[in-house]
Amino acid sequence: MFRQIIINPGSTSTKIGVFEDDKLVFEKTIRHSVEELKNYKYVYDQLDFRKRIILETFKYNEIDVVNIDAVIGRGGLVKPIESGTYEVNELMLEHLKCGYMGEHASNLGGLLAHELAKDIGCRAYIVDPVVVDELQPVARISGLKEIERVSIFHALNHKAIARKYAKKINKRYEDLRLVVVHLGGGVSVGAHEYGKVIDCANALDGEGPFSPERSGSLPVGSLIKLCYSGKYTYPEMKKLLTGLGGIVSYLGTNNAKEVLKRIEEGDEYAKLIYRAMAYQIAKEIGAVSVVLEGKIDAILLTGGMAHDKLLTGWIRDMVEFLAPVEIFPGEDELLALCEGGLRVLRGEEEAKRYFEEEALA
Repeated sequence: MFRQIIINPGSTSTKIGVFEDDKLVFEKTIRHSVEELKNYKYVYDQLDFRKRIILETFKYNEIDVVNIDAVIGRGGLVKPIESGTYEVNELMLEHLKCGYMGEHASNLGGLLAHELAKDIGCRAYIVDPVVVDELQPVARISGLKEIERVSIFHALNHKAIARKYAKKINKRYEDLRLVVVHLGGGVSVGAHEYGKVIDCANALDGEGPFSPERSGSLPVGSLIKLCYSGKYTYPEMKKLLTGLGGIVSYLGTNNAKEVLKRIEEGDEYAKLIYRAMAYQIAKEIGAVSVVLEGKIDAILLTGGMAHDKLLTGWIRDMVEFLAPVEIFPGEDELLALCEGGLRVLRGEEEAKRYFEEEALA
């Protein structure tokens, strides 16, 4: 039996879990108030604070943190890398500290894993960070030489659900062609071909379909005019695209349950906007289906909004002619991280090394 500590930091919370093999034996979401975090200028500055709170939580709940085989942290914005489980090393720590691809709470995942593993005397890993990049060369071309398309998406959940589906049908993920759709605060649609995501939009910047709080891809000419209108600063424009875009922009909320309530009460405008989101998601599924030349084993819908039968029903109606649609509601990031660690501990795959020369350009 293998015991692992799993750490998943968010902007105002730290989720921790202890697993014995794939069985969750302890779970806690530690909330961090604005007051607690206000004095930390950068995400990295929170490291000691969050480590102390985690250790205090384990002690209070009498959790044994001695007999631990590995500590797994949510992967942060490191240099673009292939999918897999990576052992934390000095270069990765440096990139997480400086926010190589941007500053985000998930950068603390690998750092916290390293800190705890060092004290315990075991190894620390990260699994499938959002910067997993397996794009085929043709997918990187944007149409403007100065801009290259990049892959930033919900890689952890995409890969976990793809493997879950493969296991369900007694096949290997590496033998399948799938379209995987994560439906959450952001939406990402990926073309999975034989174990690699060969095309996917940059969901962090709000590309692809619009979502509850992201604008999705916009008419370029109109966007340029808005940027130079003098109405918004650069940070304000960034916030419009990721945070205040999508359903928030139209309906003033990012809560899908609230939107559904409005629809049930007869709000036709809310229904139009919600239907438009489903419409754009379906269009994106169609686009990546072309990447797979229409040879698709299944279309998998996952994420928090996959619980909503109205939304998934609209999407299914538009795309099921392409391939069977399977729905896996929600996301279990702690389990997905645990499974990544188990594959290494059990010898099913080797941990990858994060070297600058091996990271993608």
